[in-house]
Amino acid sequence: MQVVYLNVVYFVIGLLGLYLGAEWLVGGAARVARRFGMRPLVIGLTVVAFGSSAPELLVGVVASVQAESEVVLGNVLGSNIMNIGLILGLSAIVRPLHVGMRLMSREAPLMVLVSLLVAAMMLDESLGRVDALVLLVGFVAFLAFVLRAAEQESPAVAAEYVEYESAQRGPPEDRIGRDILLIVAGLAGLIIGAQLLVMSAVFFARLVGVSEVVIGLTVVAVGTSLPELATCVVAALRNESDIALGNAVGSNLFNLLSILGVSALIRPIPVSPGLMEFEIPAMVLFAIMLVPLAWHGRKLGTISGGALVIGYVIFTTLLITRSLP
Repeated sequence: MQVVYLNVVYFVIGLLGLYLGAEWLVGGAARVARRFGMRPLVIGLTVVAFGSSAPELLVGVVASVQAESEVVLGNVLGSNIMNIGLILGLSAIVRPLHVGMRLMSREAPLMVLVSLLVAAMMLDESLGRVDALVLLVGFVAFLAFVLRAAEQESPAVAAEYVEYESAQRGPPEDRIGRDILLIVAGLAGLIIGAQLLVMSAVFFARLVGVSEVVIGLTVVAVGTSLPELATCVVAALRNESDIALGNAVGSNLFNLLSILGVSALIRPIPVSPGLMEFEIPAMVLFAIMLVPLAWHGRKLGTISGGALVIGYVIFTTLLITRSLP
């Protein structure tokens, strides 16, 4: 029993390490980027969106090094489903999300295409190093696409990001030493948190008798998605819809292209045939559900948000039911 309590402590500390690490890393990196002249819109689409996925990245790297590939896969699939079903759903319930960003009309279909590409790669029951290289090249191309698209966004969208950055990070100050310290502390928190979370998640999976994939899809995905949840809900409360939508969709693409790419490059990821029957189709379905709502001028309202949350609850219930011994 003492071992169980100890792993509960490890799990809680791991969650705190991942959340605080991501907050410190994103805050420090965003202020450094602003000091060197990067526009808030570009910071929001890159540093903030990708930085909020840092917990998933560190968990993926640690799990791959420790040969716990099922945790990697479960975490990415679970985070992508949660970002749309639970996080955007809750954000829309808090305040309807109006789509003003032109980039969203291209990012949302791209998320579907990348989801289908990853699903196709998994048909041979493995994500190998060749697949990893394809995904990483795709990530570099996606980053270039985002930077170019940011130059074409409307002044209203750019102003939204300026307001958000000013409210969240404060004015840039001449304290680069403090921000670098925050970045280092954030990385340390992420590394320690990822190690503790993976270790405790594997322990509880074996204790309960479910696969590491299921633990990754549920508790690990919830833990690593806390930064996205905080960003999207705060943005919704401030009526900054484009930030909420951009962060969720950008994070999903980062998860698929970068995290799976880096993790599979470290160690090829075996894919259970059962994942192709339920979890992977569910990820693709949630991505498809967002496309009609992501065109310029559309709205993700309270009813649609509630439907996404209900869909997430149904998915989680079926997942747990299927996994019980």
